[in-house]
Amino acid sequence: MQNNVAITPELVAQHGLKPDEYQRILDLIGREPTLTELGIFSAMWNEHCSYKSSRLHLKGLPTKAPWVIQGPGENAGVIDIGDGLACVFKMESHNHPSYIEPYQGAATGVGGILRDVFTMGARPIATLNALRFGSPDHPKTQHLVSGVVAGIGGYGNSFGVPTVGGQMGFHTRYDGNILVNAMAVGIAKADEIFYAKATGVGNPIVYLGSKTGRDGIHGATMASAAFDDTAEEKRPTVQVGDPFAEKLLLEACLELMQTGAVIAIQDMGAAGLTSSAVEMGAKGDLGIELDLDKVPCRETGMTAYEMMLSESQERMLMVLKPGKEKEAEAIFIKWGLDFAIIGKTTNTLRFVIKQHGEVMADLPIKELGDQAPLYDRPFVETPKRPVIDPHHIKSPLSNADALIKLIGSPDFASKRWVWEQYDHLILGNTVQSPGGDAAVVRVGDGPLGLALTADVTPRYCEADPFEGGKQAVAEAYRNIVAVGGTPRAITDNLNFGNPERPDYMGQLVYCIRGIGAACEALDFPVVSGNVSLYNETNGRGILPTPTIGGVGVVDDVSKTATPAFKAEGEFILLIGETKGWLGASAWFATIAGREEGAPPPVDLEAEKKHGAFISSLIQDGHATACHDLSDGGLAIALAEMALAGKIGAKIDKLPEGLPSHAALFGEDQARYLVTVKDQAMAAIILKRASSAGVPALMLGKTGGHELTLPGESPISLERLKKAHEDWLPSYMAGEI
Repeated sequence: MQNNVAITPELVAQHGLKPDEYQRILDLIGREPTLTELGIFSAMWNEHCSYKSSRLHLKGLPTKAPWVIQGPGENAGVIDIGDGLACVFKMESHNHPSYIEPYQGAATGVGGILRDVFTMGARPIATLNALRFGSPDHPKTQHLVSGVVAGIGGYGNSFGVPTVGGQMGFHTRYDGNILVNAMAVGIAKADEIFYAKATGVGNPIVYLGSKTGRDGIHGATMASAAFDDTAEEKRPTVQVGDPFAEKLLLEACLELMQTGAVIAIQDMGAAGLTSSAVEMGAKGDLGIELDLDKVPCRETGMTAYEMMLSESQERMLMVLKPGKEKEAEAIFIKWGLDFAIIGKTTNTLRFVIKQHGEVMADLPIKELGDQAPLYDRPFVETPKRPVIDPHHIKSPLSNADALIKLIGSPDFASKRWVWEQYDHLILGNTVQSPGGDAAVVRVGDGPLGLALTADVTPRYCEADPFEGGKQAVAEAYRNIVAVGGTPRAITDNLNFGNPERPDYMGQLVYCIRGIGAACEALDFPVVSGNVSLYNETNGRGILPTPTIGGVGVVDDVSKTATPAFKAEGEFILLIGETKGWLGASAWFATIAGREEGAPPPVDLEAEKKHGAFISSLIQDGHATACHDLSDGGLAIALAEMALAGKIGAKIDKLPEGLPSHAALFGEDQARYLVTVKDQAMAAIILKRASSAGVPALMLGKTGGHELTLPGESPISLERLKKAHEDWLPSYMAGEI
């Protein structure tokens, strides 16, 4: 492939650049770019790397708190968790590659996010994922579920980090564009964090890790484009991962970091060598010069264009202190990895690429990196949906039958088939495994721990993006509170359709505003994240899905709460106000067959107040079990607690003034279920709640092997379990 080819409008379009963007390139460099330069601009100015459609709006998110060490803009966010330690975490998407090649797409998504964490000097201790698939009836869904789950498990298990939580849902709007969001969490010493900002002129730039191949070329560009029926043809743009090489890379990097040799470090993820070099130089106000003849390659005859755009995995770029090269090289050779000095920092603010003694690219580095295009795209607010009056909605089924149908539906059915393929116990620090509100992972020998969750309700975001954005943060907050953690910070993965459509752009803008409002009110800042746009196929966009990854601190992992009923004869209390909100609810969609109505409003003050009340109950040891109420409302929460504890319950009382189906399946926010040992303690809690201005109601007692709802025939736990556990294994076995 020649470097000096004619740059045609067709070639520009193939690189994902608009005519006006190409004109901007011409104006910037004052000449026609070489092919390599065009590829570099394509890599750096696509949506995936530059956030050109979202940066303007992301600036409004709250990112600071006394415990925030590093907010957005680095490989990952960092918070202080006490004991001289920091938690390093981030979430990223691998949506497009996972649709094209589900195993490798999902696997390299895990690999990429792990590198983001250990690039900062942290040892990964846990991963989570948030998955969205199309309708179970779609001919590709089963294949995609199988490949993605195997890819996540295969990479994570081989690398040796536990996959401890996440979520998985189905909807026809993801038929042609699934979502695979991976989150990684690591621990580092608070005063030993490493950054991507290069400093010093003439310092060596070192290539580390695996060799460069032709896999993943144009991966970032592909991830910034909508799909059509030719998506399968993009398979060569998907990277191939090697978790065993990544494990070696982790150990080598962490060892090298201890020597004091590292000035800056950046993993080679999206846009590979181009992005990592540009970001390090641009952040440090330095130029970068690279000699591609020195880059370790596993394929012969690679051109400058291919080398700069390859997204081969398990690679790092570092700026080292002069004189430390030999020491660094010895470490990487010991671990069986490539080590090569491939360039140097300069004071020119230019990005210069040489190969075979020729200059292949010579570009202004700031304009490539932190001065990439910024768009203020037109957007419109999603029209408000009418509030559904629960008194006007009749139930087509008994509440008992509705519960059985709902808990056996694709979104609510047990995901045991998924998480049993993941090693969630490796490293021996998993305190709460998948299946609860949040995972709990011990830090070192304890008692300190972390509460981790990933959550979003896309149907709320579709119905009202602002309230949906608020709810996603509030849900993550509640999940952490419900296990006994103190919510500290979030990472987000903003998955949306085509930002060039004002309606989809409006979804993005208002979801961001909702997230911002909730983070501000709950003192729960955003410290890292990812934006994934153009998630659509043939003009049909996904449901707006701003996934929230939440991290909380657990002071003592021996004092956490779980959803499982613990003993017979305990009293069940509902905390929070119930108005029977059926709009945009799971019951309304699955039982009534209607995806309509305004979603439940999120009262952030109530969330904070009720969260503080629940935290005090758990810390005081009064709550024997705790579960937040969200999807499916009260009935689903009761069923999940009963199944987890293998103990039934009899509910004698429901919130008053509502049809029973609205009281049981309404999705009002800021609510929790707790159990307490005896009536005396229940009375104390009710009194405490009243004094604190927190709504609380005694519902009934635990006991037996049935769940009995008011006015309904008892449902055996066996029947409930069968409905809950059977769907996914049967579906994956091709039996339904």
